[in-house]
Amino acid sequence: MTTTKTYTVTGMTCSHCVGSVSAEVGRLPGVSDVRVDLATGAVTVTSDQPVDDEAVAAAVDEAGYEVAK
Repeated sequence: MTTTKTYTVTGMTCSHCVGSVSAEVGRLPGVSDVRVDLATGAVTVTSDQPVDDEAVAAAVDEAGYEVAK
């Protein structure tokens, strides 16, 4: 079963930011696609299993950004 969830990430200002967030979140187990909208800060994660919100937040933090609360 494929699941899709969207998070709002703050602090991204350029395409390098987008790439960093995409790479870190994309490494999470089960994640099959990550789409980042720089203008809105929306990060849409598609996975073939439920993804833990804390794991996504940690991956975004690792990239140097924050998931909005």
